[in-house]
Amino acid sequence: MTLPIRIAPSILAADFAKLGQEVKDVTEAGADWIHLDIMDGHFVPNISFGADVIKSLRPYTTATFDCHLMIAPADPYLEAFAKAGCDRITVHAEAGVHLHRSLQTIRHLGKKVGVTLNPATPLSILENVLDDIDLILIMSVNPGFGGQKFIPAMADKIRSAKSLIGDRPIELEVDGGVSTETAGLIAAAGANVFVAGSAIFKGESVDAYRQTIGDLRAAAERGRVGSN
Repeated sequence: MTLPIRIAPSILAADFAKLGQEVKDVTEAGADWIHLDIMDGHFVPNISFGADVIKSLRPYTTATFDCHLMIAPADPYLEAFAKAGCDRITVHAEAGVHLHRSLQTIRHLGKKVGVTLNPATPLSILENVLDDIDLILIMSVNPGFGGQKFIPAMADKIRSAKSLIGDRPIELEVDGGVSTETAGLIAAAGANVFVAGSAIFKGESVDAYRQTIGDLRAAAERGRVGSN
């Protein structure tokens, strides 16, 4: 199944002094989803923001809020992020011992369900939950910091994930080192959702955001066409 190319700016790289305006501007510039990186300083070596910040941002856009929980444990906080306005909630397979239970909880909360895999985590961990998820997020850097370079070996992992998905309507998302230089490679491997932070927000204006989002989308589309 071929799903649309989606560009999901990570607001971790936005100007936090005007976060609401940044969300509004990047949506106006053509973002499909808003990617929300939640870090706890425990599961990953950084701290970002929580559910209250997301709730305050929700009125600024109708775009999909794509919540990536880099926290452990995640289960005690799933309801809070659902109530804050997240449309999709993605948990790390490595963050708990009862992955299926976490996925059931997200579904029960009425949200789309995702699983994230760190670079060293094998795809085999997903084999028994494929029919319970809407999204697979492949980390193409080690999580915790923005501005890192794409790990080349992840292209093969993305390709294998696409094969594992088969005809299921599962979104395949990539986060880490996504830029106009890597988007074509990532799309050719089979991904359709592209998380980009510093590559987009370094522009610091709606026009610059629109240009970068357009360039990312075009690069991804070219990569997809070239792979067929």
